[in-house]
Amino acid sequence: MPIKVAVIGAGSIGFTRRLMKDILSVPELQDTHFAFHDISKRNLEMITNLAQRDIEGNKVPARITTSTNRRRALKGADYILNLTRIGGLEAFSLDIDIPLKYGVDQCVGDTICAGGIMYGQRNIPQILAFCKDIREVSNADALFLNYANPMAMNTWAGLEYGGVNMVGLCHGVQGGHRQITLVIENLVNKGKKPGDRGFKSVTKKDVNIICAGINHQTWYIQVQYRGKDWTGRLLEGFEQHPTFSKTEKIRIDILRRFGHYSTESNGHLSEYVPWYRKRTREIRKWIDVGDSWIHGETGGYLRVCTEGRNWFRTDYPNWLTADPPEFTYESRSEEHGSWIIEALETGRIYRGHFNVRNNGAIPNLPEEAIIEAPGYVDRNGINTPRVGNLPLGCAAVCNNTISVQRMAVEAAVHGDVELLKQSFMMDPLVGAVCDPPEIWQMVDEMLVAQSQWLPQYRRHLSKTKARLKSEKSLGTRKTQGAARVQTRSIAQMKKTAAESRKNADASDKGNLTGPVRRPHKAK
Repeated sequence: MPIKVAVIGAGSIGFTRRLMKDILSVPELQDTHFAFHDISKRNLEMITNLAQRDIEGNKVPARITTSTNRRRALKGADYILNLTRIGGLEAFSLDIDIPLKYGVDQCVGDTICAGGIMYGQRNIPQILAFCKDIREVSNADALFLNYANPMAMNTWAGLEYGGVNMVGLCHGVQGGHRQITLVIENLVNKGKKPGDRGFKSVTKKDVNIICAGINHQTWYIQVQYRGKDWTGRLLEGFEQHPTFSKTEKIRIDILRRFGHYSTESNGHLSEYVPWYRKRTREIRKWIDVGDSWIHGETGGYLRVCTEGRNWFRTDYPNWLTADPPEFTYESRSEEHGSWIIEALETGRIYRGHFNVRNNGAIPNLPEEAIIEAPGYVDRNGINTPRVGNLPLGCAAVCNNTISVQRMAVEAAVHGDVELLKQSFMMDPLVGAVCDPPEIWQMVDEMLVAQSQWLPQYRRHLSKTKARLKSEKSLGTRKTQGAARVQTRSIAQMKKTAAESRKNADASDKGNLTGPVRRPHKAK
């Protein structure tokens, strides 16, 4: 029998088609039934037209059904992919712009910090609604594959309160692994470029890693190249690299002070810790705004997502007439989803890094926390081996974030305003920038502005509005941020159409490390 894969939030620009292509690149899965669901009929129709074109162009027997009714799409599903952004770009802009008034300058705002916490408040009620539908209408052993941020909070809520088999999936480990490979290649070749005599190419297969921690704060605790430990040489390599030395200054500084490289991009990492974005005048020395991707700019991911959405709607006819991508086993992406499904359905063993409940895998992180760690998949399921303790400094960084996540999840599930405000207080960057009265008022302002997506706080809304009205405004900064890059117009994007198309494809579930170039191509 063909498997059924339901996709919630299927209207994402490129991610739905990428995951579909990955699954259909497996010969045994080419008759998969995809059930696309989205609340936007327009987005659903556009993505379905492109996906159907891809299927027909590759002459595979897969089929697509679509529905704006979620339960209809989930009925009888074996696997469920969650690609949603609750509140869309409208809510996302509030996550960035309201905290700016209080001095909290974010780059991405989707994991912790003010934006990430509020993103979780919007997402978690829906995660639990998805889980309820999965329990009631999907197959009894259905697997819920969550790609939506905030990854750890969503997965924590789903496993604790959703009652379904769920795993969180991210590609940050793969992105950092690719960077480390290029750094080692640069060190090994000592200035030689591809094509030069004696140049030695280094691939990811040559570099073995152990990476563990929590999502977006996962640490490369062991790096081996040709059987030798290179963990201690990474700082030298990143400092010498012609591109990463400019675009990853914060990651390099963390590597310098904690001894291990972290998975997420410069912009992501900058807002998870209290040290790099708390003084407006100092932010620019830690970031790079030299190209079209995100290396720490204020509201950078919001800009890229906005440009991607606008470009896709404008360029859609060209996407539709372009040649479909070829479904080949060799051309699959590194996204874990298809590899997990393949392993479960065929028994082929897959090793990846997954977001799961800790349960002792990393003893110096809480048992109940959602960790990101190596795992193995076969017909028996997803299995996480014992990793061991993280280095104490790395564990301390993770534990700070876990405390915020725990409170934010409980606040979202129970609609607890006081707990929500306490999670903001404990957030590393928010706490470094704001005093308690500012935090209390900022949360009130965000609750009111985002109330349409926060049903669990509805009973508090009238009191929150009255409190805001009676208090002196503390969010008085009038700023676009320390490093805001203007959102490009359609006319500007047309001048670099190929790049715009590539960024649009990446922005909805983003290769947030951006395009990775080999050293000789760095600008």
